Amino acid sequence: MSIAAHFDSYSTARAHFKDLLDAARRGRVATVQRETGRAAVVDAERLRASLVGVLPLPQVVAEDGGWSVFLPGVPVAADAATFDEAIEEMIVALREYADDWQERLLDAPNHRSNWALVQVIELSDDLQLREWLAGPAR
Repeated sequence: MSIAAHFDSYSTARAHFKDLLDAARRGRVATVQRETGRAAVVDAERLRASLVGVLPLPQVVAEDGGWSVFLPGVPVAADAATFDEAIEEMIVALREYADDWQERLLDAPNHRSNWALVQVIELSDDLQLREWLAGPAR
């Protein structure tokens, strides 16, 4: 007997929606098959925590009397006079990037690979983003 939740149609998944969500919350495999492919339903916090681990580490550097924050290989950065202001500016910049990505950049070849970053941004509140950007010891 499988403890995973696999549903062969969205109608079946809809009829067992609570079971689907309960399986995802517990960390079990939960999928829905459609003609066009299979979708996984996952717990948002588990997904966020997993994706943070595959993203490039944020870089925060003091330079020219101020602070800069950037993610290597990602076209998002922020500069400000203080550390805290730079982190806050980066959170704003990340939110704007996620909006732009969802609206028009997701299919652009030079942005397509930023899917995980956008998921982390959308699944995080500002405090979680701050902790990720600033690091636990800052």
